[in-house]
Amino acid sequence: MVSAKLILDKKREGRALGSAEIREFVEGFTKGDIPDYQMAAFAMAVCCRGMTDRETADLTDAMMRSGEMLDWSDLGMPTADKHSTGGVGDKLSLVVQPLAAACGVAVPSLTGRGLGITGGTADKLETIPGYDAALSLEAYRKVVAEVGVSMTVQTNEICPADKKLYALRDVTGTVASIPLICGSILSKKLAEGAGSLVFDVKTGSGAFMKTREDAVALAKALVGAAHAAGRKAAALVTDMDEPLGFAVGNANEVEESLCVLRNPEEAFSRNGRMVGLCVELAATMVSFARGVSLEDAREECKSRLGDGSALAKFEAMVRAHGGDLDAFAALLRKPTFKFKIQAPRSGYVEGIDAYKVGRVALSLGAGREKAGDSIDPLAGITLSVKTGDRVSVGDPLATLEKSSCPDGLDHAADALCAAFRIGPSAPEMRPIIVEKVE
Repeated sequence: MVSAKLILDKKREGRALGSAEIREFVEGFTKGDIPDYQMAAFAMAVCCRGMTDRETADLTDAMMRSGEMLDWSDLGMPTADKHSTGGVGDKLSLVVQPLAAACGVAVPSLTGRGLGITGGTADKLETIPGYDAALSLEAYRKVVAEVGVSMTVQTNEICPADKKLYALRDVTGTVASIPLICGSILSKKLAEGAGSLVFDVKTGSGAFMKTREDAVALAKALVGAAHAAGRKAAALVTDMDEPLGFAVGNANEVEESLCVLRNPEEAFSRNGRMVGLCVELAATMVSFARGVSLEDAREECKSRLGDGSALAKFEAMVRAHGGDLDAFAALLRKPTFKFKIQAPRSGYVEGIDAYKVGRVALSLGAGREKAGDSIDPLAGITLSVKTGDRVSVGDPLATLEKSSCPDGLDHAADALCAAFRIGPSAPEMRPIIVEKVE
């Protein structure tokens, strides 16, 4: 095995590592032969010096091969998955994955939990009483085979190198590195076994990638490494300056997703940006997986959303995971503490800062400051307006909600007011899809 110190020296000097060097370094770290402090030094060197496209692909491949890799060839149908880099109010997976499944694509989807202002799909689904978002690999395979879609968290067998490395990155200031982000995201998606991958890379105040340039760079890295691994892939760089939809939280985001699935026409008339993005992401998955044109896939997705097929897939998935949607409806009826904020002046909503909204939702208990924190499933924010809406003094802007002690609601309400910009003129509306990378 090549000396770990020589590899560190080489990367510190900005030289490209060989494929075998990267593979052996990751293997050694996974087995415990390379200590944490040397991997932390490696992560810092990558953060400072970067990696070539080939190095990034090699790192991704090595991390993918550190654990079990799933094979869905016995399903007899194409597979695809969608990954989002996360944002405020991003509940799209709850619509996109079952919608693609309704179009004849199997969707084995390993999802995550939330940290900070970025909500986790697993946390949202677990607000449905009984829903098990931590299936064993055997149970996960069974749900995908029987229903066509499953959303569960990464198991210990999948990409153990990523789990170990991410824990180090979180405490060593090396999270913000595109090669390391790409390796972390893509190694899990490749090990998951889906044949086609679609990435929703967020950009804006509520996104990890604040600038369009950084988001496009990550999108290109993800798509390039996926292509190098032999997968069909594309990325949509999408706007996250404003929360997606009206709900920000956990149970309320599941409720909003159900409203889209149950009555898509009404949902589209109320928030066409979110519903349109759901259709575009699902259509891209279907187009890649089944080899049909994007236009045909888009029309089929609209049809399957409109005829209730996507809703049926979601309901079947929830049942297969042990969830009870009737009990979820009862949960939503539980009394909570609420605080409504109103427009301080008349005018147009020029913007709603996603980051500020996310921070307030976090303070209410809708998210975690650190891993292990508990979540209040009913805590969150429901917006009454979106950017471009006309408001008068006293009109409702949003409702804050939590199920525990009401202390701090008034403080949080003041902070939420600061997220709304109200001005004299209607703003120019930007498209939600900023750029597409293929």
